[in-house]
Amino acid sequence: CHNFIHLCNPHLEKMKEDILYHFALGTGTHDFPALFGDVKFVCVGGSPSRMKAFIAYIAEELGLESSGCDYPNICAGTDRYAMYKVGPVLSVSHGMGIPSIAIMLHELIKLLYHAKCSNVTIFRIGTSGGIGLDPGSVVITRESVDATFKPQFEQVVLGKTVIRSTNLDEQLTKELMQCSIEIGQFHTVIGNTMCTLDFYEGQGRLDGAICLYSEEEKLQYLKEAYDSGVRNIEMESSVFAAMCNLSGVKAAVVCVTLLDRLEGDQISTSHEVLVEYQKRPQKLVGYFIKKSLGKV
Repeated sequence: CHNFIHLCNPHLEKMKEDILYHFALGTGTHDFPALFGDVKFVCVGGSPSRMKAFIAYIAEELGLESSGCDYPNICAGTDRYAMYKVGPVLSVSHGMGIPSIAIMLHELIKLLYHAKCSNVTIFRIGTSGGIGLDPGSVVITRESVDATFKPQFEQVVLGKTVIRSTNLDEQLTKELMQCSIEIGQFHTVIGNTMCTLDFYEGQGRLDGAICLYSEEEKLQYLKEAYDSGVRNIEMESSVFAAMCNLSGVKAAVVCVTLLDRLEGDQISTSHEVLVEYQKRPQKLVGYFIKKSLGKV
């Protein structure tokens, strides 16, 4: 059975050419089915260097690395996003925050559609602040919630508030958890992920340029979040889940926690340890891809 990308936009059919401006790619200048038609797994994450590291890692894991080969940035014509590919895996950076990932996802979903891709799974692999978890724990998102703990993404479209569901694929979540058990290298939980519009005040930090609440109020808020099922906080999961839902794409969010926000706000862990933590979501999703391709 082939699940193709569902485009929720009737206007696109009337366009002779579609320019994916922030990728510096266009259907008039690039052969999308030839370039991307075999893609089955897409991994997205904030930083370009991390997504390049991921493609090198997955190439090695799948036995697809070519000696001394560098992986060219497919979006070299722009510095907004970076994109890398090896075999059936596409790795794309999305920057920080909901607006940045949303713009990228509009163009990524259209890219997959124009390339006639089918049965695609998209993963967000990233970093987050944990709540009540040891640093280095990995959270697989059950549902993404907003800053009031509601499982929804709210956006203003043509002056009206539109509310969209942030459900993620439950079966995929369970399969990823099973992969983590099989790897057996780091603590992993399934929990809700709170998606905020800001890193400082929006996440109850005390160390931003502006803070007009007390430490007690901060801790009360984070404990309320914990009691509602939230285990980590980041800034992209809600729109990621909403857009993948509407486009009929299976999706998962896998983030490592860099600190426990009940213990502090600043990330003071050494660079070496942070680098190892950031490899954990890559390892988990990499293992899932290997297993899906029968290479474990």
